[in-house]
Amino acid sequence: MNTLNRGEKLGLTVKTLRIVDAILTENPEIKDIFDSSETSLEARMKLREWCLRYLNRNPHTMNYYLKKAKGHSALKRISFRDYAAIRLMDYLDNEGRTFRDPNFGNEEIKSSPIKNLWLAMKHGKGSAQEDFFADMLYLFRQLNGKLTRRIPNKLQISQWMSRHPSGLDADVIKMREENKVRIMRKIVEKINNGDMKSRRFCFENGLTENEKYQKVQEWWNNHRFHLSFAIRTPEVLNEMLDYSLREQTLKLLKKAKNKGIPLFINPHYLSLISVDITPGKTGADKTLRDYIFANRELISEFGKIHAWEKEDVVQPGEPNAAGWILPPHYNVYRRYPEVAVFIPDTTGRACGGLCVSCQRMYDFQSGRFNFKLRKLAPELSWPEKMKELLRYWEDDTQLRDILITGGDAFMNSDESLKQILEEVYQMARRKAEANLNRSPGKKYAEIIRVRLGTRLPVYLPQRITPELVEILADFKSKASEIGVRQFVIQTHIESAMEITPEVKQGINQLTSAGWLVTNQLVLTAAASRRGHTAKLRKVLNDIGVIPYYTFTVKGFMENYYQFATNERIVQERVEEKYLGKILEKDSWQINHLADDTKHIAEQLNALRNENNTSFIATDRSVLNLPGVGKSMTYRTIGITDDGRRILEFYHDPTRKHSPIIDQMGSVVIVESKSINNYLKQMEEIGEDISDYKTIWGYSSSETESRSSLYQYPEYNYRLTERLTNFMQEPVAVPAETALLPL
Repeated sequence: MNTLNRGEKLGLTVKTLRIVDAILTENPEIKDIFDSSETSLEARMKLREWCLRYLNRNPHTMNYYLKKAKGHSALKRISFRDYAAIRLMDYLDNEGRTFRDPNFGNEEIKSSPIKNLWLAMKHGKGSAQEDFFADMLYLFRQLNGKLTRRIPNKLQISQWMSRHPSGLDADVIKMREENKVRIMRKIVEKINNGDMKSRRFCFENGLTENEKYQKVQEWWNNHRFHLSFAIRTPEVLNEMLDYSLREQTLKLLKKAKNKGIPLFINPHYLSLISVDITPGKTGADKTLRDYIFANRELISEFGKIHAWEKEDVVQPGEPNAAGWILPPHYNVYRRYPEVAVFIPDTTGRACGGLCVSCQRMYDFQSGRFNFKLRKLAPELSWPEKMKELLRYWEDDTQLRDILITGGDAFMNSDESLKQILEEVYQMARRKAEANLNRSPGKKYAEIIRVRLGTRLPVYLPQRITPELVEILADFKSKASEIGVRQFVIQTHIESAMEITPEVKQGINQLTSAGWLVTNQLVLTAAASRRGHTAKLRKVLNDIGVIPYYTFTVKGFMENYYQFATNERIVQERVEEKYLGKILEKDSWQINHLADDTKHIAEQLNALRNENNTSFIATDRSVLNLPGVGKSMTYRTIGITDDGRRILEFYHDPTRKHSPIIDQMGSVVIVESKSINNYLKQMEEIGEDISDYKTIWGYSSSETESRSSLYQYPEYNYRLTERLTNFMQEPVAVPAETALLPL
């Protein structure tokens, strides 16, 4: 008999013991194994023999477990019960393995699911908690066939989608017009009182109250007005929302302010927030509220936040975590061979509002990011510095894609953005001309894609002006002549409730300039509700926007509240997004959507009608791994005592990576939230958790292939295989440095 240590002598709660009893009652063979085992090691050996007998009856499942079979085609041949058998074997293989958990100060944790079960079944004791046993209960229910998967049909998905209104619905538009009137009257009052001041937006002497209101109404269409009068304090926020904030919410916002977390909500976006708290009227804007209101975990962690993506940690002249050597000044970020991010030293370093799950929250923590917009105006030396930085793309053998972001690319003034695009054009032209003197096999990748990353189409649609559209159209016209073939506005819309008539008009202007507009969604807890993302895809398609990525929330414990587990993003992909996959015969139409962006909404509507679906799902569901790219290829290899799963991720096999991944190997990530806690959170916001019960079974996944729409066009010449700006000798990354949480 094993001698129990202090943690193993803890008595389990009555509720937990009931779950243990359910496991034993529902699985007599498992009960026999544990009843007949004197030690946890003996139970482990017997359980392995029992599980191997199952796998041996299913050769393809055995090959998948052994990693001899890989990819989507292999995963599709795995039954729902097979998922459970593979996970149980992975648990057995990793029993007793120790990991570091940065969710809790990098403390060491151990995955001991078999020992935890043995202690509970034999002694009613142990350190494992309710969420752990709930997860194990559903593991065995999946394995014995009690937990089954039935893919929801079109009617069910449509019903889920109907729960989520759109900002284009007539009643929502009416409500927001009322909000707008209330906010404008408050602004008039505050300008009168001297509580809000602006040199540009001020009243002339002698104006009547009605004339002042009309003046503010006129200013509303100017994006600078919204930046000048953005709400920065909890007290003013509550006043603007007609004192509708709950006391607990107001306390949290005040605590966030005292901790140094900025608040910056412009009047337009504020008008999207409902103040109607009558039954049946609340919850529709929850995704919006959760995105701009600080939560308890963020406040607690602020000051201790560090970068999730390791390649963001840059030392001048030294390779980043992905192996790339970058120019100084923190203007360039890179993880892939073909693309790098460019962040100009302009007001584009700022945003039109603060997203509380921002991946760069650590920059707000350090003060590098803020909302002091005047201080971010470019210095006289910037044009020369920009030319020097863009030579990084010009002199690189593989770079063909530049993503201009920040901050937010549309936060640049027209003059700054025009200057940036002109320098990009000149760089691309020189790179193409230099290739004329290079022989086949030694030619460099020329710039074929230019992207602008922005959230302003929803945060501040007033920014999309005729002048901005003209700049974009002019750049596309002349850049096309030198070989640039893809022009993309990469926006970030979280909810169909963010899409207003102003947003629709703005998107129409952008597509009329010949740019493809794509969307990246971060699947926060609120956005992960059944039907929410499907509804967003539909409304995006309605206005001519193409879904690009659906991301798992990344970050550490600061994003605990926002985090929807990776199992949920896979469940959404398999059980909801599948409805938007078009027939193979129509894929050529997707490939040519960018050929006529002026009529893209009509093209998408025709494509949906042909495929009898309400949305086209061209997005990939992925997690941004630290320093090694995006992936949703994983296996669940362990579980913590408090029920948080431990996932081993493998690199996306469908795209080109930095060579460093060959030395890095897999990446192990400890999730910050158990599935049980995620479901409790869903229940608290009004969801029927029986709609989510299959979430327990998604313990393995494979990364989707990219839509051909997003592939780089082929060159008509042979590229060099030589890498530049890369470390000479890739260094193996110790396994423990890759253990990061969500």
